[in-house]
Amino acid sequence: MSASYIYFIIFFCIAYLIITDQSVAKAFYMLTQLARVEYEKIKWWILYNPANPIVKYLMWRKSMKLAKELMDELESRNK
Repeated sequence: MSASYIYFIIFFCIAYLIITDQSVAKAFYMLTQLARVEYEKIKWWILYNPANPIVKYLMWRKSMKLAKELMDELESRNK
């Protein structure tokens, strides 16, 4: 018996339980939402954690770009 048959049997059993029992469907929905929220939390932590050196560089670059724009605007107003 190959692995694809085992996956099909597992998928079929879960689908049967979801279709026949409303509480299993709600539990499955809650588990998928939990997995999605955990994924979003980890993704946010990787992308915006200040301890990450890449994020530090991106924040520095954005700050320097904004500072340059503000300096250019200030110089153009003074002329």
